[in-house]
Amino acid sequence: MIGDVLVSSILCNNLKQAYPNSQIDYMVYESTTPVLEGNPNIDNLILFKKKHRKSRLTFLKLILTLRKEGYDVVIDSYSKLESWFTVLFLSSSRRISFKKIGRSFLYTDVIEQLEIPKSNLGLIIERRLSLLKPLDLKIEIDPMPQLYVSEKEINFTKKLFLDHRIDTSKKTVMMSIIGSSENKTLPLLEMAKIVDFVADRGDVNILFNYFPKQLKDAKYILDNCKTTTKKKIYFDVFGGSLREFIAIMNQCDVIIGNDGGAINMAKALNKPSFIIFSPWIEKAMWSTFEDGQFHKSVHLNDYMPKLFEGKSEKQLKRESLILYQSFRLNMFESELKLFLEDREKV
Repeated sequence: MIGDVLVSSILCNNLKQAYPNSQIDYMVYESTTPVLEGNPNIDNLILFKKKHRKSRLTFLKLILTLRKEGYDVVIDSYSKLESWFTVLFLSSSRRISFKKIGRSFLYTDVIEQLEIPKSNLGLIIERRLSLLKPLDLKIEIDPMPQLYVSEKEINFTKKLFLDHRIDTSKKTVMMSIIGSSENKTLPLLEMAKIVDFVADRGDVNILFNYFPKQLKDAKYILDNCKTTTKKKIYFDVFGGSLREFIAIMNQCDVIIGNDGGAINMAKALNKPSFIIFSPWIEKAMWSTFEDGQFHKSVHLNDYMPKLFEGKSEKQLKRESLILYQSFRLNMFESELKLFLEDREKV
């Protein structure tokens, strides 16, 4: 997924800093490459495609090709079936991953996965960085994922804003109105209330983050916003691709809404965020860099913990749509108000 690939790219960034003359290759799903474009710390992207999942022979051919590279170190941050086979065939002298029952023999160094965060980096960041410990890098570790926006993309967004007569003297708010799936999306009517709340707090421009296939739901949210809110929304200004979203987000001042890839990309652009987590997502894992001001997040468990007692992640995932019905703006209205007030001070 986009967030995982972007977060794991911090391994590449720090390895290149420690070993500037090294070759750093990154194996990722083909669909995630837009978040890695322009990263100077990655020498080669190895694309894991659908054909590699469908055909064992095709997958084997890919691995045998990689074997010829003679990698000194392999870091397996995925630790799933495909990566286990990759590590097995590469036979590198240093093989690092997380400790898993029945799989530790594949690696020269196994790391216990942290269960409780030790800082505000978030568990997902702390776990990834722990994979660098066996290498004892003699650098100051940089935990922040990075996105790189080209001059062409910057000019594209400037022209886009100009064409739609967006007043850049006002703050521009990106609303992550729709998640990557239904069970990661706050009910649409509740999201419309949040958009209204943001619009009522100041004279701002509002953009919606959605893909063309989500047009119907995005339009439903727009239709349920107040008339005064609609005047502040530039509905047709959206990213038709991941790179377009990144370019547009780079021009925005803040992001608010559903947790997901859009939030992680905004953070990598150093944009302040207010995140609404799905009931089944573990907040401690993905509330990265949270300080309560620049980055703030809310979760139903913060307000109604009894709903979560004794329930596994799988159970919460099954019940997420039901649980979402209890997650209301009035629960975190004061927190969102403070967050927006802090943005006005900047």
